[in-house]
Amino acid sequence: MVHRKRLRKAVFPVAGLGTRFLPATKAVPKEMLTVVDKPVIQYVVDEAAEAGIEHFVFVTGRGKGVIEDYFDIQYELEQTLKARNKHAELTLLSGLLPKAGSASFTRQQEPLGLGHAVWCARDIVGREPFALLLPDMIMRGEKGCLKGMVELYEKTGDNIVAVEECDPSQTHKYGIVGVGEVLEGGFRITEMVEKPAKGTAPSNFFINGRYILQPEIFAILETQERGAGNEIQLTDGMLKLAKEQAFAGYHFKGQTFDCGAKDGFILANVSFAIERADIRPMIEEPLKALLAALK
Repeated sequence: MVHRKRLRKAVFPVAGLGTRFLPATKAVPKEMLTVVDKPVIQYVVDEAAEAGIEHFVFVTGRGKGVIEDYFDIQYELEQTLKARNKHAELTLLSGLLPKAGSASFTRQQEPLGLGHAVWCARDIVGREPFALLLPDMIMRGEKGCLKGMVELYEKTGDNIVAVEECDPSQTHKYGIVGVGEVLEGGFRITEMVEKPAKGTAPSNFFINGRYILQPEIFAILETQERGAGNEIQLTDGMLKLAKEQAFAGYHFKGQTFDCGAKDGFILANVSFAIERADIRPMIEEPLKALLAALK
């Protein structure tokens, strides 16, 4: 067991504009689009809570106030539900709320990239390790992705990056890591390459949007020069941190849905719906008919 500070905090960068979902995201934050009957952000927060996270830090932007309202009590709604004896709905809503004082919100006033969004959370996180969960990505497996990462973190004390395997022909689309010493649940990372040219990737393991990072990353990001897209890139900061601290990859084995893309969002809705005992009987036959029509 490596003695590092216990992981208590998680950062959710929710300031993105969601341009891939216009016109819907002109008025509704992309994180509040629903997969079946829950906003995308709720699935990600649930994953963090399952892993033992106690403090949820949201990096927001203009037009994202509805996210803060969502994680608050709505008295008028609760009083209406009580008056109508909607006890199941009341229980559902109360179970989704973080404990009072366990959610913090800060603004990313300019869209300067993921690295800048992480840096904006520095004063709330302080001198502690923290998890970073990209809110577009929702995952399903026998074990939550972040929970497995925490288990690996507690064994190694390393910075942890969740990875999955992709077809080798697709490595140029992702951030790819090099594979070193094998660990229980993953491996030591030897290098990180953002969207390597075809035929040059060190492996077919790509970074899937979940991280556990030490607070030293903040000092690096504070002076980080802008990179790809004229933005402050988190990967650039992690490469600098990797010169001083070890990184390990947690091999997540499950399903990941990129709900920031239309295809991933639609597939997530279908996949989560057919797992619901209250919904599957209503949609199973219509879905089969739709698939048959594709032939």
